[in-house]
Amino acid sequence: MLISRRALLTSIVAAGLVPSRHAFGLSGEPFPVFASDAKEIPYKFRRREVKYETQEPQGTIVVDAKHRFLYHVGGSGKATRYGASVGKAGKAWSGETVIKRMEKWPVWVPTPEHLAEHPNMAKHIHGMPGGPGNPMGARALYLYQGDVDTVYRIHGTHDLKLIGRTATAGCFGLLNIDVIHLYDQVAIGTRVVVLPP
Repeated sequence: MLISRRALLTSIVAAGLVPSRHAFGLSGEPFPVFASDAKEIPYKFRRREVKYETQEPQGTIVVDAKHRFLYHVGGSGKATRYGASVGKAGKAWSGETVIKRMEKWPVWVPTPEHLAEHPNMAKHIHGMPGGPGNPMGARALYLYQGDVDTVYRIHGTHDLKLIGRTATAGCFGLLNIDVIHLYDQVAIGTRVVVLPP
């Protein structure tokens, strides 16, 4: 008797062998990434193409921290808009940077500021490998001013409730599914403009 792929997957899920949302995951990733995560955040913060008038050239990333959106500027007055988590009070910043490094499932190293706030993070002083527990998520875009690493990143997050909130130490967090989408659209040298609040 032949069994369909759908019937097999349904029986595996029912048996509890994989998370029920596995069926919505991205293939080819070493750790689970779920497209269905987008349904768990407020509608206005879900990725979409929008009208966006700007003087910035096509390909530029513009972060509007005040409204907690990140825009990837397209042509013809349009952009892809992503909901983002941004710097909490006292951690927000603005300016121009350039992506000089891009990593898949990056290693995370706590900054001295992180360690001062959370001493238990000292166990990761030499780096936490990429994976589901890593706060950098599925991808990281490293922001530089000239040759100086700003220590700020555009990166993924596993914590869905952070999207649309002021909650980071200055980085910009996107859903893992969204940071993968953005990562695939940009390159080293992409300009990133963070608007003043």
